[in-house]
Amino acid sequence: MRAVIASAPGPPRWSRKPVATVADSATLPTVTAPMSLSDLRQQLDALDQQLLELIGQRQRTIAAIGEIKRGMGKPLRDFAREKEVLELAGANAAARGLDPGLAHELMKLLIQHSLTTQENEQIRAEARGDGRRALVIGGAGQMGRWFARFLDSQGFLVEIVDPAVAAGAGRSSEGFAQRSGIEDGALDHDLILVAAGIRASNEVMKQLALLQPPGVVIDVASIKAPLAEGHQALQAAGVAVASLHPMFGPAAVLLADRHVVVIDLGFPRATQLARQLFAATTAEVVEMSLAEHDRLMAEVLGLSHAVNIVFAAALAAGGQDEGRLDRISSATFNAQTRVTRAVVNENPHLYYEIQSFNPNSSEALERLASALERLRAAVREEDREAFAELMQAGRRQLQAASV
Repeated sequence: MRAVIASAPGPPRWSRKPVATVADSATLPTVTAPMSLSDLRQQLDALDQQLLELIGQRQRTIAAIGEIKRGMGKPLRDFAREKEVLELAGANAAARGLDPGLAHELMKLLIQHSLTTQENEQIRAEARGDGRRALVIGGAGQMGRWFARFLDSQGFLVEIVDPAVAAGAGRSSEGFAQRSGIEDGALDHDLILVAAGIRASNEVMKQLALLQPPGVVIDVASIKAPLAEGHQALQAAGVAVASLHPMFGPAAVLLADRHVVVIDLGFPRATQLARQLFAATTAEVVEMSLAEHDRLMAEVLGLSHAVNIVFAAALAAGGQDEGRLDRISSATFNAQTRVTRAVVNENPHLYYEIQSFNPNSSEALERLASALERLRAAVREEDREAFAELMQAGRRQLQAASV
C-alpha cells in the first residue's frame, strides 16, 4: 500500500493553532511521587509503546488518504502539504515547550519513511496534473531521473531523451516516454530541462538554439561558466531560458532544508517557471547572478569536496584498518567520516568537472594548500600562537557567516 506525504486530519490548512492528539492527558500515564527508578523506566517503556502506536495510526491514515487521492486521480506527492506538516509540527512543539527543531527532524523522518519505491511508482503512474509537458534531456542520468520523477509528481507529462536509451520511441524502465535524440520528435513542450552533464549541456543548448523551441529551457548544471556559449545562443535566438542549480544530489527524497539556486537570464517567464517548480516545496529558492554562482560554488562545492577527498586520501595513505579506527573514534572523526563517505561515493567524473570547470577553483585550492602548509609549519616549529590563530580565524569567519 502506498503512503503519501500527509498527516492525519487536523485544523484548517495553514493553521498554526496547537492541536490535541490521540495521546492526550487521559491516555498518558501520570507521574506520581515518589517513584522508583524502575517505575520511571516502566513508564518510559509505556510511553515509547504509545509513540509507536501513534506512528502506526499515522501510517494507516496516510494510506487511507492515498486511496482517496488515487480515486480522485490526484498526485499522491503533495509538496505544499509536506511544508505545512513540518511547519505545524514546529508550532505545536513550541507551544508545548519542546524543541521545534526536534519536531521538525522527527516529522522529516516520518515523511521520508513514507516514500517507498512503491509510492514513487504510484505517483509516476497516476499523477498527470494539469497536462503541461516536460522534456528532460539527460533523463537516463541520475539527476535527470530525479527531475523526471519530480516533474511528474508536480503534474507534468514527462518525456526523457538520452543517448543511453534505446533508439526510437518507447518507454523508460520507470514508465516515461523516451527518445534517443532531441531531433526524434517535436519540441513543443512547456519545459525543456537540460540535465546532460556540464560540458554536454552547453552543446545541447546550442543545438536547441538552432531548433528554437517555443517553451522554456532550463539547465541544472553545477557549474555555469562552461555553459556560457549555450546560454548566449539561446538568448540570441529569443528562446526563453533560465538556469537552475539544485543544491542536493539525486539521493534527495525530502526537500526540507534544501536550497535551490535560480539564475535570471533575462526571460521573465523562464525565471518564473524555475521559481514555480519549487514554490510548493520546503526548499529555499535563492536567486543570484551567473558570476556570483560560480564564485560561491568554488567554496560551497569545490572547497568542501576537496577537503573531504584529501581527508579520505590521507586516511588511505595511512593504511589503518577502518574498523579499528571506528572502534576508538571520536565524535569529530565520526562526523567527518560520515560526510567524507558521502563525498567519495559520488560520481568522481562529476566531481572532477566541478573542480576543473570552475574558473574560481584554482584560487580556492591554493587557499586550502596554503592553510595546510601554515598548519604544518605551526606544528613543526612549535608555534602555539600561529596554530591558535588558524583556529580563531576560522571561528571568526564561521560566526560571521551564521549571523
